[in-house]
Parts: sequence; C-alpha cells; structure tokens
Amino acid sequence: MGSVIPLKKSANSAYLELKNLLGNKLQKVEDLIEQRLKSEVDLIEKMSDHHLKSGGKRLRALLTLESAKLTGYKEDNRDINLAACVELIHSATLLHDDVIDESSLRRGVKTTNSIWGNQSSILVGDYLLSRCFEIMVQDGDLEVLQLLSSTSAKIAQGEVLQLQHKGEADLLEETYIDIINLKTAALFSAATKTGACISGSNDKEKKALESYGRNLGLAFQIADDSLDYYAKEKFFGKQIGKDFYEGKVTLPLITIFQKGNEEEKEFLTEIMKKEKRTEEDFSETLALINKYKAVETSLKKAEYFVNVSYDALAIFPDSEDKRILQSLTSFSLNRSF
Repeated sequence: MGSVIPLKKSANSAYLELKNLLGNKLQKVEDLIEQRLKSEVDLIEKMSDHHLKSGGKRLRALLTLESAKLTGYKEDNRDINLAACVELIHSATLLHDDVIDESSLRRGVKTTNSIWGNQSSILVGDYLLSRCFEIMVQDGDLEVLQLLSSTSAKIAQGEVLQLQHKGEADLLEETYIDIINLKTAALFSAATKTGACISGSNDKEKKALESYGRNLGLAFQIADDSLDYYAKEKFFGKQIGKDFYEGKVTLPLITIFQKGNEEEKEFLTEIMKKEKRTEEDFSETLALINKYKAVETSLKKAEYFVNVSYDALAIFPDSEDKRILQSLTSFSLNRSF
C-alpha cells in the first residue's frame, strides 16, 4: 500500500490548523445555523441553542469547506451554506442518538433529552433536518440534494442496523463495518464530495474526495469506539465505557470474541445479553481487552483506513490544502477529544 503516516505526531494540531485556517468561514457557518434555527416557538430556540453550543468539533463542516477550497471553489457562499447543511444533519442525528441511547451527557454537558425530555428532543432533531433541507432546496443543485438526502437515509439505516444487532457478542466484523459505514462514514464522504461538487470537479476528483471522506470516517469511528475503553473522560466528553453499558458491540469486543477461549466467549455473550451491565462486568471485560490487546488491534484496523484516506488525495497536485487534509488523517486516529 502507499504512504506511511507519521501517526504519533501531534494529531490534534492538524485539526487545530484546519480550524484556524478556516476560522472566518466557520464563523459564517455558525452564524447561518443560528439564523436558520430561529423560531417563533421559544423552546425550539432554547433547545437547539443548548445542543449546538455544548461544544463539538464542527469537523464535517470543516471538511466541506476545505474540500471546496482544495478543488478551487472561489465563488459566493455555497460552501458556507452546504457546510451548514452537513453540520445540521450531524447535529440532528446526535439529538436522536441521545434519545435512543438514553444519554445524559454529551461533551461533558447535559444532553437536551436529559433536560427537556425525549419527545421534544426528537422533534427538535426533526426541525434541524427540515431547516437543512430548506437550505439545500434554495441551493438548487440536484446532485448535492441527491447526495445529502440519500446520506440522511443511510445514517438512519445505520442506526437501525446497530439497534438490530445490540447485545450480539458474536457480531461479525463485516457487519460492524457496515454499521459504521452507514452511521458515520457516509456523512464524512458526503461532506468531502459536496465540496468537490460545488467547485465543478470532474468525476475522478469527486470519487477521490468521496473515498478520502469515507475512509477518514471509518478510521474516526473505530478510534472513537476504542477511546471508549481507554480515554480520559474529561477530554473524551462522555462516560468511559458508555458503549459497553449500552450494549453496543464495537471492534474491541469483536476482537475479544475472535481471540478468546470458549469460557471467555461465553462470559462476553452472557454479559451482553443482560439488560444492564455493572462496573464489575466492565472491569472484567477491560481485563480481557488488555489481555488480547483489543484496543491496539482495533487501532491497527483504523490505521489501514487512515492510509487509504491519505492515499486517496494522491491525484491532487501538492498544495497547502492537500497537506492539511492529509495531516488530518492522523487526527482521526490519535485525537484525545
């Protein structure tokens, strides 16, 4: 395979460099979202404001903006408008996720559902999606409308597929990859391809940026699932072991099931079947994860997707924008937040 990425260099700095480079445009994205979410219903404004201002990297919006910049977009504000769309889709899915997962914290802040309840949170998530589609229709590009609307459907399918397989300790790795490809990587690839679409890129460039985004998203989600077993909560922004307690089977657990003996497989099967898992269950599982180096194995798989993502940009001439996007691949794997 192609390039070897310097994965252990300051990964977070790649993200911060991108954010600083696009700071002015990103602020315009934030302003547009705030403007579009105004409502005559006070509760909608209050809830959406709380959710959107509780932190977040705005990584998908940044990917849209930077992909457009890489491919030569220099016109009006379409990059800003569509970056806002991508971010609204992401924010809506998070609102729905928190209800499904019964989450009380996101990025270290109380979730909207824990404050205002599940029903309002679902409806406000729907409101965010409706505002997103308004912006897309006003943009008028059928290719982008098709891309982002189909992506919204893929995310929903991924969430349902994950629910369908909840608690299955013997979940196949292929099924896990299908889940994260739909629920995470699809929006990453849509973000980067959108940037190429609005700049009038050819099909080869669109496919390259789509591949870059998809593989970046796969690496990002595998790393996120691995962080669940070793990150520091104050940086990670959510409870450590959250996926485990919710019964989500991710790559570290799949690795245990692949490598463990029959007794260990039986243990994992039984605890994942339970309605609620205890701290003792988590400690015993963590011991197995350490025994079989499941986190390291998972991150090795993520590293593969990082390299594919990095190499997808090879068709573009060398530039500062290309370098930044390539550097960002290491952030997906080695971030601390």
